[in-house]
Amino acid sequence: MRIHEYQAKKLLSGFGVPIPRGEAVTSPSEARTTAEDLGGPVVVKAQIHAGGRGKAGGILRAANPAEAATAAARLLGLPLVTGQTGPEGRIVRRILVEEALDVVRELYAGVTLSREEACLVLLVSPRGGVDIEALALGEPDLVLRESISPSAGLLPAQAERAAWALGLSGDASSAQAIRLFAGLVRAFESTDASLVEINPLILTSAGALVAADAKMDFDDNGLPRHPDIRALFDPDEVSPEELEAARAGLSFIRLDGDVGCMVNGAGLAMATMDLVALAGGRPANFLDVGGGVSEDAVAKAFAILTSGPGVRSALVNIFGGIVRCDLVAQGIVRAARERAVRIPVVIRMEGTNVGLGRKILADSGLPFSAAPDMESAAREAVRLARAGGGAGGGAAP
Repeated sequence: MRIHEYQAKKLLSGFGVPIPRGEAVTSPSEARTTAEDLGGPVVVKAQIHAGGRGKAGGILRAANPAEAATAAARLLGLPLVTGQTGPEGRIVRRILVEEALDVVRELYAGVTLSREEACLVLLVSPRGGVDIEALALGEPDLVLRESISPSAGLLPAQAERAAWALGLSGDASSAQAIRLFAGLVRAFESTDASLVEINPLILTSAGALVAADAKMDFDDNGLPRHPDIRALFDPDEVSPEELEAARAGLSFIRLDGDVGCMVNGAGLAMATMDLVALAGGRPANFLDVGGGVSEDAVAKAFAILTSGPGVRSALVNIFGGIVRCDLVAQGIVRAARERAVRIPVVIRMEGTNVGLGRKILADSGLPFSAAPDMESAAREAVRLARAGGGAGGGAAP
């Protein structure tokens, strides 16, 4: 789960990370009032779950309250298109109005999880405000990685090296950085985060380190332990399909291809998507129905799968271990009948009750295509998508 900048800043401030004074608002009049309360130039920032807001015109400076209200009116209620939103953009429903700071330098600091090393990693760079992934590839010497021991935590020597890597001079600046790094690590561990990032971390003319921007992502599996964080979820920032899937307990991510994929198990889902790509196609989604799925959830998953824009064929790849193939078949048949699915559907099944599942599909009278293995199933789904399988709306009206 991802949260907005203003929410991330509020959380991080509770762990000792300095943030600018400001407030999130939803109207130009509130923006004016907040600017008046701050008493000086402000920055008006669109709050959407996407990076690249500055380049897209989603971050505006205002010298006075009247300009703050005008900036708010330019952003609120309109789509903001960035490199991460897609061409449709995201509607700006809330803005952050905060004090404008006198910036001397822009830095980077973040904490993430290294699955390869099975530990947290502190990342810092003296060059902030840029894509850290691209910087790490193009100029790796500008990114310092400190692997944090799960038992020992962030060591003083590691924090000192990170402060030195930022090029901070003087005991005061170094001490600020060390406290900030410790706060980031505590925030990561205490909230079950998957990413904590400050980009840019700014050094002001007064010598203060302040989080000018903040991003936090969370492990969904940890959310039951954090109802306060789960309450920060913004349903307006996800597609209706993703929201519907989440409510049904499904893992769904919309992609830009034309072959819809429904699979049980994340590993099998990734392998299926790879096979579609190897066959020359493009997956339209990631959809994992899981192991303990019900017939209702399967029907919901199949309906979501086949109704997506641009989906021209559907590939169902099920290995029945815990999940039963007959249950999956029943859900597919039910959804196909209810929605009058008009795109071709290729189904490969193996495992528990596979014979019964195949019989249910065959007896349904619906034009499903059976495939003997994963590779042939992927090839057939790609072939049918290229042949123009349907108009790409999924179900007949």
